[in-house]
Amino acid sequence: MILLGVGFPSAAVFAQNQATEGKLFGTREERKEGFAIFPQWVSVMRRHAEDRPTPENCPANLCKVSDWLQLIASLRGRSARDQLVAVNDFANRFRYVQDQDNYGRSDYWAIPREFLTFGGDCEDFAIIKYFSLRQLGIPAESMRIVVVQDANLRIPHAILAVYTRDDILILDNQIPEIISHRKVAHYVPVFSLNERNWWMHLP
Repeated sequence: MILLGVGFPSAAVFAQNQATEGKLFGTREERKEGFAIFPQWVSVMRRHAEDRPTPENCPANLCKVSDWLQLIASLRGRSARDQLVAVNDFANRFRYVQDQDNYGRSDYWAIPREFLTFGGDCEDFAIIKYFSLRQLGIPAESMRIVVVQDANLRIPHAILAVYTRDDILILDNQIPEIISHRKVAHYVPVFSLNERNWWMHLP
């Protein structure tokens, strides 16, 4: 894994007070409360908290939940660099599958078990990375799932942003490397969210 201009001194560098807030892709941010306009995210948080893999919903020949849990266990106590790289690599190995093909409808946000069984689209990659890093102890305040407009492809896209004290790192299923947000010029953020708040991004 090549890291483009990214340094990882230690887990202590993760920003817990959003010291870098307002700088993602050079935008101005407005912090909001409540998730009434994001029912997909509310559903993901609830369903993931209640989820229990069974032979029926996690068949052994398809479901990679056990591989995921083994990965998380192997990364506990490792450096922040190792955790981010391993989580990003693991998730990016899964198949990109559109929601319509997986679930018969558009804009379905999958919980980790569903992604680990069927693959998923861009927000599902961001979600599995988010919950993986949460299990490893990275605080919610240091991460956001970000919905952007891809100016090159002219389509919406979703990524995970991880805030450190001096940078914002982008974990993206379209970019193999973990990269600083300063090195990405073709994403225009629309909104971002975590378990605590959501943000509107303005020019």
